[in-house]
Amino acid sequence: MSTVESAIKIVRVLQIAMLMSVLLFVMVGELVGSNPRLSNPALSSPTLFYALSMATITIVGVILVVRRTLVLQSSVALAARPNDPATLSRWRAGYVMTYALSEAVAMFGLVLRVIGFSLSQVASFYVAGFILLLFFGPRRPSRQLP
Repeated sequence: MSTVESAIKIVRVLQIAMLMSVLLFVMVGELVGSNPRLSNPALSSPTLFYALSMATITIVGVILVVRRTLVLQSSVALAARPNDPATLSRWRAGYVMTYALSEAVAMFGLVLRVIGFSLSQVASFYVAGFILLLFFGPRRPSRQLP
C-alpha cells in the first residue's frame, strides 16, 4: 500500500470516529441536559446562543480557508509527487484541522444542551457538525484545483 493510500485510510478512520463522537454528544447531551439540577437557566440566555451561532459561521469560513490552503494545494502537489512526506503531512494536517473545527460546531451544541437549551434549539449545531464531517471526507489527491 502506498503512503497516500495509508494516509487516506487513516484520515477515513479519524472521520468515522469523529462522526460517532457527534452521535455520542447527542446522547450525552440528552442524558445530562434532561437533568434539571445540572442545567443552569441563568446561562441559557439568547446572547450565548447567538454568540455560538456566530462562532459557528466563522468556523465554517475557517474550514473553507483551511481546505483551500492546506488540503487542496497539497492534493495538487501530491498528485505530482505522491511520496513527498512533507506534503503528505500537510495534506493530513489539513484534514485533521477540518475535522477538529467541524467537531467544535457539534460540541457547541453539547455545551448549549448541558447548560439548559432544548434539543430542538441545539439540533442545528449537531446536524451542522455531522454534515461538515461527512461532507469533507478524504479524497484521492488530484492534479487540478476544484
